[in-house]
Amino acid sequence: MSNETRMARGETRPAAAAARRRRVFVKTYGCQMNVYDSDRMTDALAPDGFEAVTSPDEADLVILNTCHIREKAAEKVYSELGRLRKLKDARAAEGEEMMIGVAGCVAQAEGEEIARRAPVVDLVFGPQTYHRLPELVKQAATGATVVETEFEIEDKFRHLATPSPAGIRSRGVTAFLTVQEGCDKFCTFCVVPYTRGAEVSRPVEQIVAEARRLADEGVREVTLLGQNVNGWHGEGADGRAWGLGELLFRLAEIDGLDRLRYTTSHPRDMDDALIAAHRDLPQLMPYLHLPVQSGSDRILKAMNRKHTREEYFRLVDRIRAARPDLALSCDFIVGFPGESDADFRDTLDLVERVGFASAFTFKYSPRPGTPGALLEDQVAEEVMSERLAELQVLITRQQRAFNTAMVGRRCDVLLEKRGRNPGQVTGRSPWLQPVQIEAPETLIGEIVPVEITDTGTNSLFARRIAGQDEKTARNGRMGAA
Repeated sequence: MSNETRMARGETRPAAAAARRRRVFVKTYGCQMNVYDSDRMTDALAPDGFEAVTSPDEADLVILNTCHIREKAAEKVYSELGRLRKLKDARAAEGEEMMIGVAGCVAQAEGEEIARRAPVVDLVFGPQTYHRLPELVKQAATGATVVETEFEIEDKFRHLATPSPAGIRSRGVTAFLTVQEGCDKFCTFCVVPYTRGAEVSRPVEQIVAEARRLADEGVREVTLLGQNVNGWHGEGADGRAWGLGELLFRLAEIDGLDRLRYTTSHPRDMDDALIAAHRDLPQLMPYLHLPVQSGSDRILKAMNRKHTREEYFRLVDRIRAARPDLALSCDFIVGFPGESDADFRDTLDLVERVGFASAFTFKYSPRPGTPGALLEDQVAEEVMSERLAELQVLITRQQRAFNTAMVGRRCDVLLEKRGRNPGQVTGRSPWLQPVQIEAPETLIGEIVPVEITDTGTNSLFARRIAGQDEKTARNGRMGAA
């Protein structure tokens, strides 16, 4: 693979004073995997003396880790670069230097165009090359604009710096862990196969080693990540390809790792072993994000989802039979090209029949380079807005009903951080809702039994149950009040 450093403009900048570049700020856009990637970028730079800071005003190196899923993603990046240009100019007026990088999926999609449109940028690199970030920063420090967006042949995860114990502890008691990247499904609306590449599964022992390091530093809950996470088939020490269900059973053996989650799933890859994990593993939380996108078979076919609404219904029935208290969340796109009123009514019907604890809803936005962008019969913007509003009313009603049904129930809550008000601590229920309780901050990091006392649209309120230890509620299985 080429390590070519490309000059994106005729002039060069003065070489950077490397000794001054010791603070890095990463602004993260988009999905949980970008959060994971941003953390690994700061980990990769730490051996070179970079310290992560919380504001671009403090930083010598600012990285925008971008997302390309939604419309106008690139324009948002250029707007932010305009603001950073002013900051960089102000630094230069004071005799200080600042380096700017663009990473992630917009970088992968736009590449050289970013360097052309925004000469203030020093380096552009995609999701598959951030393990080489220290090298790229050194190249950019010579005055060249570095653009690295080729898909790597090598396994980037084998080359990433190991997070320091202090770095892990600073991120709290929950953590993301990428196990799979890329997608081979090629849904016609989605840009991921073009920005993240083909599906790649990390090997079992690499994942287990990272999870064990997290647990050793006090992480109690790990969420496994992948663009198609239940399509993970990593190689085990026995040379055999494992499935995600088998991996979850293996991770559940790690001492101190009390909670497991995973996202995002595709309905076609929910196999028997994974459903069995939901039934048999108390560490696997009763929450599943299972996008369907549409309730219309005609639109599902146009989206290349490779399943029908009836197949989705049957799958949900199987999962709920295995784990009756499961909270199901979903993604929906309204206004996909050709979507009729009848197609949209099918989506509303699916929502009514399944019942969701929450859902993410979007208007369709054509992504350049995807088959969907070439389809005729685009739905009018005002029609999409009306459909989105109607769908959101239904989803909000279901979410409120799900949360209201929690009142009076008992469960375990992992306390993660300070709450909104003094004396409050915020945690997460097994079903992923934020939970506010009155408790001392010394309990942050503990799993405590609570009784749900009240609910808001997006969060729950609870009281701690005195005299019970964290094992009483059996890792989140619902009990009577």
